[in-house]
Amino acid sequence: MPTVTLGRTGIITDKNGFGALPVQRVSKEDAAYLLRKAYEGGITFFDTARSYTDSEEKLGIAFAGMREKIFIATKTPSTTVEGFWKDLETSLRLLKTDYIDIYQFHNPAFCPKPGDGTGLYEAMQEAKAQGKIRFIGLTNHRLPVAREAVESGLYDTLQFPFSYLASEKDEELVHLCKEKNVGFICMKPLSGGLITRSDAAYAYLAQFDNVLPIWGVQREKELDEFLSYIHNPPAMTDGLKAIIDHDRKELTGDFCRGCGYCLPCPAKIDIPTAARMSLLLRRSPTAGHLSEKTQEMMSHIDDCIHCNHCVNHCPYGLNTPELLRRNYEDYKTFLK
Repeated sequence: MPTVTLGRTGIITDKNGFGALPVQRVSKEDAAYLLRKAYEGGITFFDTARSYTDSEEKLGIAFAGMREKIFIATKTPSTTVEGFWKDLETSLRLLKTDYIDIYQFHNPAFCPKPGDGTGLYEAMQEAKAQGKIRFIGLTNHRLPVAREAVESGLYDTLQFPFSYLASEKDEELVHLCKEKNVGFICMKPLSGGLITRSDAAYAYLAQFDNVLPIWGVQREKELDEFLSYIHNPPAMTDGLKAIIDHDRKELTGDFCRGCGYCLPCPAKIDIPTAARMSLLLRRSPTAGHLSEKTQEMMSHIDDCIHCNHCVNHCPYGLNTPELLRRNYEDYKTFLK
């Protein structure tokens, strides 16, 4: 059973983490069932966030009375000290716990440090001194911010997007984390759903012994797939290499990773879905993407006011309005 140690935290867990963003989309009963089944199947690391609506509450319901058996990581998006403490106390209450294993700054535009004038890192230190958090982490989609955090020596863990669609610079970041003894938590190991073969994704990530992928789980079928990897981890084969090579060729260049930091859109465009529609149509069953509901969603692209909110907030520097336009034109060809 492959395990991973999260850097200097000393946390050792199965090389399958549970990403709890999707459980906000299911009922409390279904979420508790999935979370408990994950634990009973061998998963012990659960990642959530204050921003994931009721995700923390659902973890609290699922794991009441068994806190010491699991590791919980959550996040605050706050950029003020007051907001930091409010988020932390709310998370503790909803999670039904008096401590959080890893408390993370949630995708800040800068790397919080002592003496930077925000007081944020000092708040983390105080929360740790009070025993409310065990380790300090940061999540990000911006490579420069992520590298700065790792090189600063201030952070115990980094959470960053990583998959077999990653660039060489992303791989260098993983190696830097190992060198600096910083735990690497891998978000979006399926690249926001564009990678459709989880066995290939797992086999690629298994080559990095310091990487902990957190799989977004919403359905029991998905969970069963990841649980099967605990005792039968996929190994890299020529067949899986061929899949990876094909996907890398198809998905190179500018494509939306679905991170959602472009939202909310003033024109009410579902940018993460609409900007990836061409790829989704070619990599998954088309029926759901061609429904009346989806057609209406795509039609909002015509309402774009070119405010550049999406452009200014995209951590990947995409020309989002142009990407949306191209996707909509392509989408229309499937409706003929």
